[in-house]
Amino acid sequence: MVVAKKWIYAKAFSGLPTAENFRLEEETIADVKDNEFLAEALFLSVDPYMRPYMLEFPVGSVMIGGQVAKVLESKHPKFPVGSYVHGSFGWRTHTVYNPDNETGWKAYVLPDFGKEPLSLGLGVLGMPGNTAYFGLLEICKPVAGETVVVSGAAGAVGSLVGQIAKIKGCQVVGIAGTDDKCKWLKSIGFDHQESYLEICAELKKAAPKGVDCYFDNVGGKITEIVRGQMNTFGRISVCGTISNYNSQPEKVVDPQRDYVWKQLKQEGFIVHRWHERQLEGIQQNLKWIQEGKLKYKETFTEGFANMPKAFIGMLTGENTGKAVVKV
Repeated sequence: MVVAKKWIYAKAFSGLPTAENFRLEEETIADVKDNEFLAEALFLSVDPYMRPYMLEFPVGSVMIGGQVAKVLESKHPKFPVGSYVHGSFGWRTHTVYNPDNETGWKAYVLPDFGKEPLSLGLGVLGMPGNTAYFGLLEICKPVAGETVVVSGAAGAVGSLVGQIAKIKGCQVVGIAGTDDKCKWLKSIGFDHQESYLEICAELKKAAPKGVDCYFDNVGGKITEIVRGQMNTFGRISVCGTISNYNSQPEKVVDPQRDYVWKQLKQEGFIVHRWHERQLEGIQQNLKWIQEGKLKYKETFTEGFANMPKAFIGMLTGENTGKAVVKV
């Protein structure tokens, strides 16, 4: 008999989440049936998207999220015992799962990462890595010599976006929340790094030729400032709006004039759009890591009991790179 621990969405979010929004429960896991497998979580992800997405779920639901897990028992030929998998199993220590019933972003056996750690399956070699890869290259389509600006640049996605833009021959400006994060961006190859407090005065210096591509993780006033310096035919890839996840949206100037006069293109996306190509992004990012072109950073929290703490800390900017909980 296997007893799983799980974190429940106990109270609807209002503002920044607190401990009262979560409840830890246990449940006895059912026996594994045909085409199912039993997985034990090793690493769990906390990500900004969880904050707005959970508003669509009823109170009492298990918190959503991805994890890297080990298959303990299996009656599915594609998920053998001992294999390591990525699955959107939520905040759970153990899961019995039937992948044949899935839609969208399916569970999969992790490819060989070589010498790289399994936890990267939640970061650069997982959903955030694919978000950066497809969100930049498929929507912004950067060209060598162009200027790319990334907000939330020290996070799991933004830090990769900037490096991929550099690989493509672009000048890259990263906007981050603290001076320490800006220093880290410089160490991984960003040409210019600006804190949120300095961006209004410094962006023109960092991008004297204007901005061609903007990868937006933040929204609000930061986006208004960047959009005001975009060049004709600029492209904006909207990944998130973390500036208003925990508060009311900021009031900004109507952007329509910029879109018309500068002939800008803006497109929002959810990475699941490219789920049929997920291994493409993982394999390319792994190749860039092995070539020394792509660097990553993980911020670990120890213990499943600390899932809410890690989640709240991620939303308040405590992490640099990918926030991961180690069970």
